Amino acid sequence: MSGTSPRAFRGEILSVGGDPREDTGAVRYEADGLLVVEDGVVVARGPHADLAERWGAVPTYAVPGLIVPGFIDAHVHYPQMDRIASHGEQLLDWLERHIFPAEQAFASRAHADAVAAAFLDELLRHGTTSALVFATVHEQSVDALFAAALDRRMRIASGKVMMDRGPADLCDTVATSRAESEALIHRWRGRGRLSYAITPRFALTSSDAQMQAAGDLLAAYPDALLHTHLAENRHECDAVTARFPASRDYLDVYDGFGLVGARSVFAHGIHLSARACARLAEAGAGIAVCPSSNLFLGSGFFDFGQAQAHGVRLGLGTDIGAGTSFSLMHTGGLAYQAALAREERLDPFYALYLATAGSAHLLHIADRVGALAVGQEADFVVLDDRATPLLARRTAQASLAERLFAMQILGDDRIVAETYVLGHPAWRRAGGCSPPA
Repeated sequence: MSGTSPRAFRGEILSVGGDPREDTGAVRYEADGLLVVEDGVVVARGPHADLAERWGAVPTYAVPGLIVPGFIDAHVHYPQMDRIASHGEQLLDWLERHIFPAEQAFASRAHADAVAAAFLDELLRHGTTSALVFATVHEQSVDALFAAALDRRMRIASGKVMMDRGPADLCDTVATSRAESEALIHRWRGRGRLSYAITPRFALTSSDAQMQAAGDLLAAYPDALLHTHLAENRHECDAVTARFPASRDYLDVYDGFGLVGARSVFAHGIHLSARACARLAEAGAGIAVCPSSNLFLGSGFFDFGQAQAHGVRLGLGTDIGAGTSFSLMHTGGLAYQAALAREERLDPFYALYLATAGSAHLLHIADRVGALAVGQEADFVVLDDRATPLLARRTAQASLAERLFAMQILGDDRIVAETYVLGHPAWRRAGGCSPPA
């Protein structure tokens, strides 16, 4: 909101602006901090004692909880939200039985508008202010999402699914997929906080010609992201191997069509070879880790150790609707459990990094959001570590790391007291206090 006067938020402030496993200064914490926002941007941050003299006259809100950057969901499907918790199948059968029928309804713009509004409100309720979002094959599904995001001033990247192999009612063509994608790019690129992602669904749902068209689009629009799925499920991997026998591995299929680059975001990446990990790192591409959906669909556990050894960039995704929670805090707790299944121990500050600055780096928006640094957009969340009786009991007299970990393991939507977009309240739990006008 341009021309607004400064406002300040006083309370505990925590951010993790870099990978804490490699950067000992990545964790930034003020026990009694001040966050000053003007025109939607952070203009000052630090200990209250250091900033009070300069900013003491600014209207100040005593924040009832722990301030952290707004969460950034690196992989989520908005058309699937109404099929969350659908029983009984692994990935390929789950798509056929539950998801493809649900996505056919997005041929209706009215339906897409209703779901997009509900989806974005649910993100905000869980503290998510930015996201990389799958739509459907229908052009209007992207229009609906972008229009709703523009109204809420959220930072959203999305794109029309490119899919010319699959159910007849969900198939486009090589020509229409390119034409509609380009029309959407020209219609929405640069509006508000929106950006475009070229989105072939995955290797099995596009012809070779369409995969090449996606590669051509990526080359033609270098500010766009590439968003697709990779090595999620063993049955899927086997099917990809059968269809592309000349490729060295699943990632090599995408590489052959020019789809592996610095702006490529691949969801899952559970079943990757060392060669594929090395190639991801070399290209600057990365993985959106989705532990909730990986567990729900029986796909497996992401190998954090392998990714770290090769220097692969990572973010965190809920992957609704195979994922079972919109909460990236809870998803961080599941990432800890997935890692522990491989005898790796994820630090709670690293899990917070994945849900904020890690995802921001993956989506190429780390200059704008993710760390609550001066000059960044003021998207932030207020967390309540006493939101439930059990949490209050567990966090009493606990260290910061213990409190954070308890919220990741025991928390859900109730730990989010307030969500701010560009310094203004976008969601507040019932009974909360009002910030300064």
